Amino acid sequence: MAEQGVDRRRRRFLTAATSVVGAVGCGFAVVPFVSSMQPSARARAAGAPVEVDISALAPGQQLTVEWRGKPVWIVRRTPENIQQLPDRVDKLADPNSENPDQQPTYAANAVRAIKGEYLVVVGICTHLGCSPTYMVDVAPPGDNDWQGGFFCPCHGSKFDLAGRVYAGMPAPTNLLVPPHAYLADTRLVIGLNPEEVQA
Repeated sequence: MAEQGVDRRRRRFLTAATSVVGAVGCGFAVVPFVSSMQPSARARAAGAPVEVDISALAPGQQLTVEWRGKPVWIVRRTPENIQQLPDRVDKLADPNSENPDQQPTYAANAVRAIKGEYLVVVGICTHLGCSPTYMVDVAPPGDNDWQGGFFCPCHGSKFDLAGRVYAGMPAPTNLLVPPHAYLADTRLVIGLNPEEVQA
């Protein structure tokens, strides 16, 4: 009998309004939770894969990104750079990249890359951990036949544009090629191998 005085339309409206407010509140609660599942900047630096857009990288330019707390260089080589790579192999310590610890098998080739145009190396000298300088237009001291590459001013180690060390340098091995793969023609991921991307 007490139910007769109840406005059913008002009750339905209040129920619907409460449901909508509750749904919106749940949405606001879920967004931070889902966002917290993404790797933090610290986790990415510690080893999570890093995606890189290389669409703006012009031939001859270098891009530096951080992976596992280390600088990783991405160099877009010109066709001339690639043609010149075989010219000085007799002056290199490991021209055929025979040290398996310095690159994945898919980069153990003449250009030390998946795509010849792009070189991806860790920018740390294999001597004492200094950071070499990318030099294309200026030659290191005493090198009159320089064709571009990396020069470590700390102790004089030189690397060609495939990251291969010259013989007789303090650096014992070629620059390290990290695991990497292409997600698209102008997008790559550092920290994953090609088979991990396709899976």
